[in-house]
Amino acid sequence: MDLILTFHSIIRWLIIAVAVIAIIKFAIGWAGNGLFKAMDRGLASGFSGLMDLQILLGLIYFFWNGFAVTGFPIYRIFHGIVMFLAVVAAHLPARFKTLTDKLRFQYSALAIIGSLILIIIGVSIVPNGWR
Repeated sequence: MDLILTFHSIIRWLIIAVAVIAIIKFAIGWAGNGLFKAMDRGLASGFSGLMDLQILLGLIYFFWNGFAVTGFPIYRIFHGIVMFLAVVAAHLPARFKTLTDKLRFQYSALAIIGSLILIIIGVSIVPNGWR
């Protein structure tokens, strides 16, 4: 069980790194009127895919540890709710396929920023969340 929690904790740093790279890349594309290319789609997909993996690990830990050991403290429930919203925000760029490239960069950057803000809040809910 500790292995799942360890992976869950490590993956958050990878998610944050990909989010920062995507935000910078999307901001440059937005400011420079770039074309939304395969690399941009890959960054958005990679971010949402990592978020999917993270929520899967989180749910496994939540239920396994909750039923077997600690129960379901309220901070874990709130953490799960906030993180679910972060995952929803992470998937929003996939909905922007029909927009112009400039709007796609803009909305994708804002969706990932929103997801990142929710991640910061969600991790802060957990005791010792950033340690």
